[in-house]
Amino acid sequence: MHIRNKAADIFRQLAEGVGHSGTPRFYATLVERLAAILGVDHVLVADVTEQYQVETLAVWSNGRLLNNITYSLTGTPCETVVGRDFCLYKCDVQSRFPDDKLLYELGADSYLGLPLYTADGAVIGLLAVLKNSPMQLDALANEILQIAAAQAGAELGRQKAEQALRKSEALARESERRLETLLNHLPGMAYLCLNDRDWTMQLVSQGAEALTGYRPDELQNNRLTSFAALIHLDDQDKLFREVQLAIAGKRPYRMVYRLHHRDGSYRWMWEQGQAVINETGEVVCLEGFISDVTDQQESQRVQNAVMQVASTVTTRVGDGYFQQLIVTLVEVLEADAGFIALLDTPPQRDEKAVGQAVTVSMVVEGAQLEQQSFALRGSPSEQIVLEREAVVNDGPPLLLSGTTLSTRAWIGRRLDNANGEAIGVMIVFYRQPLTTNAFATSVLQILSTGAAAELERRRDHRHMHQLAYRDSTTGLPNRIRFMELLAQMWNEALQNERGLALLRLDIRRFKEVNDLYGHQVGDQLLVTVADRLQQASHAYGSLAHLSGDEFALLIANTNDSDIGVLVDQLRSAVTQPLHLERRVFHLDVSIGFACYPQDVAGAEELFNAASIALHHAKQRENNTCPYTQTMRYELQRRQWMTERLNAAISEHRLELYFQPQVDLTSGLLTGAEALCRWFDAEWGWVSPSEFIPLAEERGLIRALGDWVLEESARQLMVWHNQTEGGLPGRLSINISAQQFADPELTHHIAQLTAGVSSSAIALELTESDFMRDPDQAVEITHAMRQAGYALSIDDFGTGYSSLSYLRRFAADALKIDISFVREMLENKNDRTIVQAIIAMAKALEMKTVAEGVETRDQANLLAAMGCNEAQGYWFGRPLPADEFVTQWLTT
Repeated sequence: MHIRNKAADIFRQLAEGVGHSGTPRFYATLVERLAAILGVDHVLVADVTEQYQVETLAVWSNGRLLNNITYSLTGTPCETVVGRDFCLYKCDVQSRFPDDKLLYELGADSYLGLPLYTADGAVIGLLAVLKNSPMQLDALANEILQIAAAQAGAELGRQKAEQALRKSEALARESERRLETLLNHLPGMAYLCLNDRDWTMQLVSQGAEALTGYRPDELQNNRLTSFAALIHLDDQDKLFREVQLAIAGKRPYRMVYRLHHRDGSYRWMWEQGQAVINETGEVVCLEGFISDVTDQQESQRVQNAVMQVASTVTTRVGDGYFQQLIVTLVEVLEADAGFIALLDTPPQRDEKAVGQAVTVSMVVEGAQLEQQSFALRGSPSEQIVLEREAVVNDGPPLLLSGTTLSTRAWIGRRLDNANGEAIGVMIVFYRQPLTTNAFATSVLQILSTGAAAELERRRDHRHMHQLAYRDSTTGLPNRIRFMELLAQMWNEALQNERGLALLRLDIRRFKEVNDLYGHQVGDQLLVTVADRLQQASHAYGSLAHLSGDEFALLIANTNDSDIGVLVDQLRSAVTQPLHLERRVFHLDVSIGFACYPQDVAGAEELFNAASIALHHAKQRENNTCPYTQTMRYELQRRQWMTERLNAAISEHRLELYFQPQVDLTSGLLTGAEALCRWFDAEWGWVSPSEFIPLAEERGLIRALGDWVLEESARQLMVWHNQTEGGLPGRLSINISAQQFADPELTHHIAQLTAGVSSSAIALELTESDFMRDPDQAVEITHAMRQAGYALSIDDFGTGYSSLSYLRRFAADALKIDISFVREMLENKNDRTIVQAIIAMAKALEMKTVAEGVETRDQANLLAAMGCNEAQGYWFGRPLPADEFVTQWLTT
């Protein structure tokens, strides 16, 4: 499976796709985005029902959305997905599942499916991608599918949870109706008591002990305690009034109240009774039945609480979800404070919880607090993370982190991701000790699943954001984020009429270290450099990592002196020795910078200007350069010249000039050197010292060299036909280092100069170009000699040739550089160098050719030293072909 997009763009597209969570367009948008990102033909998301059926939620096929369908899992590749992490059929999927009509209708050849899980690990659906050709899966595609499956599973789980909640409401209403019938027949306590404030028991059934913890005889006649004393203080008066009103109205009474059990707990009682009245109308006693409805009452309370919380947070996502959740939760559980926190890293099993946690939402005494960070070690959160659920009913006073609230009790629940790993905690706190915790524990247990799913969705969203906008090596903003920040800060500078500076930094010699020691060492070095630059620049502005060895820094509202100080600090940070893996590295940095509004008028221009300044900084000794308008003009001229030169080469608008080479003893013509000249219709004559280095830099030198070879061969054939014998000796043609790097150069030259004998051509290469790859140069020079070409080493004495290589080169001549010839009459050192070159050439059986001979005295001295040939203005200037043949080739 081939993904054409860059990773940052891909995760940003995926983030936009899953951003529709909670909307009707979520699944349709998701399958459409996945098809585009992964380059597949079909994508579908489906719900797996209890009837072993698949009900699609969205189907994308061949560029359009299809209607949803329902089909059986049996005999389909989707059947193999259930219960697995994923299922991949790289090709021939139709032959594997011949009964699957959908595969045939879609024309699929390959299939990849992933199950969709609920937070507790149950399979609720599947995500499938299909292709009409074989499918290959790489690591990036796998991560994209895992994130998409997690998001789809979370959305489907949320929808199912909402459906279950609506169903539970209907069940609750039905349960309430049945409960009223059921409670009349539940086992419990039958009684006969007096109508007094103590409810003095005359007769108590055996069920009393299960309800109250007291035996019937201990309750009768208030022998050990009165029944009224067991009723919760808050319920006693209300209960007495209700009974009296029922008696007065001559009707039965029914009541629910709390009763203090002998074990210290409070339990909910449901009581129904009536008064026994004698013939005179007096109340003789009360008789009735009491049953324990604690479970039903707590269940109803939990259900009501969950419904109350759910109704306030269902439409919210992200921070709004968590803030409303904890506010409502604290209110429903009658707590004093609470928070939901995200863990930085989940602890391993059987290990103490270490690291930090940060609150996502927090409320204390009704007020929402800002984000708080705290250490897990020794906190209630540590116990919750390790035990999944923890309760302290009455503990030592605990000061809540970041507040002045002292608490005595707390209840917490761990929040897990789909893999069962701890990612957060949810806790409520109480000032006073708790007498019971079942209600709060049940509510937290139910709500933790949804909170964990939302927390994981938020973490995935942040992870995708980091992949799209953060450099994975240094953690700094990447190029995409930097360009967004540049636009934002430039708009602020424009609106507030303030300045904005941009610095671009290039870490010199970093690529050399990376190539020599490997990417692992290079990455560690890069992280260290990034940390140093961040420390040096954090007080000034925003630092970003643009590429392997390039950083950029934005500074708002600054002046030249600030930039000067900052540049010194940045250089000092980089140039300090770096100790890494028992090695010491010494790096340097080039810095170019530009300012708004002094230098440019727009954000994009500011970036380009800083780039131009950085290019010039790399060529300066101090490696620092501010931007000037002259730089832009020079860059534009180089760009224009590149375009015009390219056109001149392709349209054959260049011209060859020829400079004679003369024997110093006889004065006879021994050959010539072909020199390229360019006359531009607008610029006039352009110097070779300007356009030839530009051709080497911009990749035009091969095309230029090929033209020179072809034109030289053509001219040699013309001279051969015009004159008797043509050019005596050889025509010298310069070969660039880029041409010389071609191992097939000899064959290539032969093709370009077809029709001309190799004995008529001498090839020239500078000494420094020979030494770029000496071993390859030895092989190529021998191949050239074998083919019949002569070979000269140009500008000899200006490079750093090794004598051991020089004797191995199959060169015919050494050309003495003009810089030594020009001053040899006045400068003893230059004269000595020339003499040494001539002597060395003789020892190696090479001839010598002196360049730039402009006077008779220079020619005479060179001849006296034993130099063989020379060229220069003394003998003749470079001439066009027609003038050269007139002056030198006709008698």
